Amino acid sequence: MTSTTFTIGKLAAAAEVNVETIRYYQRLKLIIEPPKPTQGYRHYPAEYVLRVRFIKRAQQLGFMLKEIQELLELGDGHCQQVQQLAQIKLKKIEERIADLNAMHGVLDSLLTQCQTSKTGDARCALIETIATHKI
Repeated sequence: MTSTTFTIGKLAAAAEVNVETIRYYQRLKLIIEPPKPTQGYRHYPAEYVLRVRFIKRAQQLGFMLKEIQELLELGDGHCQQVQQLAQIKLKKIEERIADLNAMHGVLDSLLTQCQTSKTGDARCALIETIATHKI
């Protein structure tokens, strides 16, 4: 084989993932598993390194694997559609941040109430408040 192909182990190392990640992406059809030769190992094209890195980095940006599949299917030449998907993802992230900030505020308030409560350890004010009040 030429130096422009990788075994699964070398692909995983070059893309900075483990072999099971490569196999998982294959099961999800994010990358195509090359045919197995009668003898030896499967050989993956060099461009798979960038594809696997793209998948991992897109996940780190909050894209779900199904969304990444869409991005990969669009590919080059569909920049406007890719940007639209990214804008949708950004809006979802902003909504999630707002939800997390709201949850932070409620939990912080509950902890403050709990710390100023005189109930002692017999009854936890935090647990009681969460159980009995709509937040």
